[in-house]
Amino acid sequence: MGMEEYVYVLDYLPEGRLEDERPTYKKEPLVIGLGDKYFSILELVQKKDVDFSISERVYIGKKERNKIDYIKRRINYDELTAAAKAELPYAVEKIVKSREKKFVDFFNRATPITTRLHALELLPGIGKKLMWEILEERKKGQFESFENISNRIKAISDPAKLIGSRIVAELEEGDSKMGKRKYRIFVPSGPKDEERGRRR
Repeated sequence: MGMEEYVYVLDYLPEGRLEDERPTYKKEPLVIGLGDKYFSILELVQKKDVDFSISERVYIGKKERNKIDYIKRRINYDELTAAAKAELPYAVEKIVKSREKKFVDFFNRATPITTRLHALELLPGIGKKLMWEILEERKKGQFESFENISNRIKAISDPAKLIGSRIVAELEEGDSKMGKRKYRIFVPSGPKDEERGRRR
């Protein structure tokens, strides 16, 4: 997994985590963010005297950062606060819409994973019948946008939300679950500590 350049703020904890039993003066103000390239969930330490708003897009790359001091660690879904879990689907959908071409290309290029399972079937609500409809339709010409998909495949009214639901499911399940979700098509797996402590 590569390094993230930007995150969307899922939660802002100016007094640190409640479960952190250290004295308040020893706690760092934390930001929980979702990377907009690899969907890494990161715990970040802010610079002094800055504020954050939920859903704000913040730079965390290698150049000068305005708001983030350093990346504390990469975390999993279970470590999110309740507020961050509630915000996650909205942030994911925002990222999906901002990278529309990449996700439209998934509909154009998806292939079978096994002899019995096609990658398209990993999207929630897509079974064999709808999969074949998508495959037949794309033979007539590539899908060009989310709107083009929804116009040509009537059963898919909101492709961005469909993709977003799958991404959230992959984030929720992590690497260890079985079933269809063991196949990660949008969220790369990677070492949990890869982002830890990254400073400029």
